Amino acid sequence: MTGTFEQTTPKYRNPFDSPWRWQLKDLVLVVVLGVVFGFVYWALVQASNGLAIVMGPAGDLAHHFLQGGWLLVAPLAVAITRKAGSGILAEMLAAAIEFVFLGSPAGPTLLITGLLQGLGSELPFAIGRYKRFGISRYAVSGFLGAFLIFWFSAIRSGWFGQDILLLRLVIHCSSGIILGGILAYFLVRAVQATGVVDNYAIGRYQ
Repeated sequence: MTGTFEQTTPKYRNPFDSPWRWQLKDLVLVVVLGVVFGFVYWALVQASNGLAIVMGPAGDLAHHFLQGGWLLVAPLAVAITRKAGSGILAEMLAAAIEFVFLGSPAGPTLLITGLLQGLGSELPFAIGRYKRFGISRYAVSGFLGAFLIFWFSAIRSGWFGQDILLLRLVIHCSSGIILGGILAYFLVRAVQATGVVDNYAIGRYQ
């Protein structure tokens, strides 16, 4: 895998490498990632609240700077398992953990958030048939995940008509690219280097 070129494989070397052939271990891993990142996302909420206080009058923009952090689990799940729907499932599980067990004030609405974030983040990998994992694809993943959820948040929060709507969008999507895309790329590489995921599809594409 390189940082500048897309990784491609002409055919499946193992029938279970097909994005449509889930194994139990794939499901277990996605569930574990969803649970772990549910706590990570809850911690990000606390960090966002703290940043808002530090930013003072501009504190309303704090969430946008950290938005990419809420997109991390989808590309990790997709890159390791290479299964269709794994990113969406991981994001929705993380969202469920946030409101069911950690008491997020957003409540069940987080499930819609998780769905949109997972859908946007997974789409670039789906277009590449779950075979292409160059850094540029991760960046697009982070951008789309942030872009989709921005408009849902804009509707819920009444941002339309604000003078800073464009500024919100730029910060929001930039965070998606950096934290939800590029950071995810390096996290996947770091996890892969440990060898703990060699038994998954990602391990057979080295």
